[in-house]
Amino acid sequence: MKISYNWLKQYLKLEMPAEDTAVILTDLGLEVEGIEHFESVKGGLKGVVVGHVLECEKHPNADKLKITKVDVGGEAPLQIVCGAPNVAQGQKVLVATIGTVLYDKEGKPFEIKKGKIRGEESYGMICAEDELGLGEGHDGIMVLDSKWEVGTPASKVFEVETDEVFEIGLTPNRADAMSHYGVARDLRAGLMQKGISLELITPSITKFHVDNRSLKMDIEVQNKKLVPRYTGVTISNVRVDESPEWLQNKLKAIGITPKNNVVDATNYVLHGMGQPIHAFDADHIIGRKVIVKNADEGTKFKTLDGVERTLNAEDIMICDAEKPLCIAGVLGGENSGITHFTRNVFLESAYFDAVSVRKTAKRHGINTDASYRFERGINIEDCKYALMYAAVLIENIAGGVISSDVIDFYPKKQEDFQVFLTFEKIDKLIGQKISRDTIKAILHSLDIKVNSFTERGLGLSVPSYRVDVQREADVIEEILRIYGYNNVIFSEKLNATMAYSNKYDDHNIQNVVADQLVAQGFFEIMTNSLVSEKEITTYAGNPEQAVKLLNPLSSDLGYMRKNLVFSGLEVIAYNNNRKRSDLKLFEFGKNYHYIDGNYTENKHLVLYLTGNTQPEYWGAPAQKTSFFELKGVVESLFERLGLKEITILPLEANDTLSSEGFRWQIGETLLGTIGVVKSKVLKDFDIKQEVLVADLHWEVILEQVQDHKVVYKEISKYPEVRRDLALLLDEKVTFADLYEKAYATEKNLLKHVNLFDVYQGDKLPEGKKSYALSFVLQDNNKTLTDKQIDKTMQRLQDAFEKQFGAALRE
Repeated sequence: MKISYNWLKQYLKLEMPAEDTAVILTDLGLEVEGIEHFESVKGGLKGVVVGHVLECEKHPNADKLKITKVDVGGEAPLQIVCGAPNVAQGQKVLVATIGTVLYDKEGKPFEIKKGKIRGEESYGMICAEDELGLGEGHDGIMVLDSKWEVGTPASKVFEVETDEVFEIGLTPNRADAMSHYGVARDLRAGLMQKGISLELITPSITKFHVDNRSLKMDIEVQNKKLVPRYTGVTISNVRVDESPEWLQNKLKAIGITPKNNVVDATNYVLHGMGQPIHAFDADHIIGRKVIVKNADEGTKFKTLDGVERTLNAEDIMICDAEKPLCIAGVLGGENSGITHFTRNVFLESAYFDAVSVRKTAKRHGINTDASYRFERGINIEDCKYALMYAAVLIENIAGGVISSDVIDFYPKKQEDFQVFLTFEKIDKLIGQKISRDTIKAILHSLDIKVNSFTERGLGLSVPSYRVDVQREADVIEEILRIYGYNNVIFSEKLNATMAYSNKYDDHNIQNVVADQLVAQGFFEIMTNSLVSEKEITTYAGNPEQAVKLLNPLSSDLGYMRKNLVFSGLEVIAYNNNRKRSDLKLFEFGKNYHYIDGNYTENKHLVLYLTGNTQPEYWGAPAQKTSFFELKGVVESLFERLGLKEITILPLEANDTLSSEGFRWQIGETLLGTIGVVKSKVLKDFDIKQEVLVADLHWEVILEQVQDHKVVYKEISKYPEVRRDLALLLDEKVTFADLYEKAYATEKNLLKHVNLFDVYQGDKLPEGKKSYALSFVLQDNNKTLTDKQIDKTMQRLQDAFEKQFGAALRE
């Protein structure tokens, strides 16, 4: 939120530097994240002065250029080449001297330098209004009134306004500080605690006067629960035009683009007082009747931004006798807004239910200054006052007369919050005893009334604008905030308790795994668990099992993710687009489902491998990542966690991974899957390289680790022997089939089976593939003989030939 220091000074007569004020605001909880310098004219017209054209002659080498002699108050006149058609002798003009920095229409700076134009030297520039940022005109140079003295800085001629703008990181609970007046009110309380007493200046509405009653507007509020207060008034015969310069500068300082005097006045009240005001073209309100009601489901409505939206039955609408005019508290309609043809205005100032506005804004993907404030809660008591203030302001800057009484629908007045504050609770929460007089002074500075005072505590009335102060703890927080957190005395003694942590707790096991993966070159990622509807319907399968948010942050974050894999693919695509293609990533995260009326969440560990595992260098070419590299990483994790007796089975068909992958199991319990992401999925994410993924069921792994008991055995004294087989097989035969058959055939001597090469190509018969397997044999009691080894390998070969029709490749 941006706060103009000049604007703030309208409510508090501050004399301290902006930097000191920023420190106080930050101490009060209104954290100033930065201070920007604002100038109503960019560059502040520094280096631009009033000049007097002494001579003006035609350029000898150019028909459209003239050579001038201009007195700018220096020792001698400056020769300046000028191409403006209206430059003439005797004029008072604006001259940008050598070294002056001006800005083009895109805001890019350029420096005025000594130059030579068509052979004639030029020592400055006589400026048009668009070159100085004073307007759009470029038909000729600006000619000033003759009263201005030569050498007068242009900043004095045009009264360039400078300002300091605070960027405040406002927390959502501080709805009371979403305006300049609200910040000034808080700042006054902070200054009072420091012994500086300043009057809070409230804008006057004494000039509000009903001139006639010629434009009466009837108001009907149908949903009184969601619209507890609605006020309105009409203004006739306005002149819609540009706002005065002071108003434009106020809005520009906080990043608001001026539109016209009526709309700018409503924005001024919004950002000044915190109360949204909406202006309608009264001539477009059919039947001179304003009806506040729920929308008809499915109604089409085009808003001010030109987008046609489909209304929901829960949306509150401002309507006339025939049609909707505005989405209440969010955005007006295209055909009811203020234009240069508007002559009669209906002003609205209302209080709309915060939850209702928030849901409507999120539902339609709209975020406006008004909805931002309504969503967090405004002061219901300010509605009528702000309306009258806006009406007086519009009268002053746009003319017109107030043509109706203020219509104020407010059937049930909102009472102030009642809180009883005990001194014991204050001392306990703050940790030290604060003077009772200090407490009362702070409460008074916060407009919190003390209704009763006893030895036990205080009976308080909290003003309606403090929607976040409704409990005893909230009041104590306010006291401490104004008293100053820095003034709380801390003990030099530090107490801590030792918490027992089981080594098999989730976070401990997670740290073990993460450390090992990082040591192997992986980077941990953390992704958002909220996803778009497109991801749910396109990739996740069974969209009816998706968890949909009732109040999403945006239309792109309306669901809880069902598959962690896709979050990682988004990260890979993001990195690929920034020329980072070699990636080793992992993430711990949860998947969410809604099945048979129950919500479930399951934690997973997903590993991603893509690109090259070894970069190219002079001694060797780049080495591409492989399926077996990722398999080895995962199996090393299993070994680190002590998981044994893991079986490898073919991967069941799914929409994400290709069939060449497989799954790990212990008995019937699934530990995880590994495979190559299908090209169709990669294409949807705009990924143009192979991605390997291992998706591990973390909660299942934790359960298996809990039952793990450390056992050991001595390393065998006798050597291992390796033998290889190159087999020609049918395409349907998998490594898992050969793996299981090998261990079923030789249970004693066979220690390891590994697939180290796969070949499919035109050199093999159709429907065939070649597998190269290695077998490690070992006897723990003696050294194997060649006879034993050959006999074992023959049994394995015979088993493969008999069951799978395998043949040895020559």
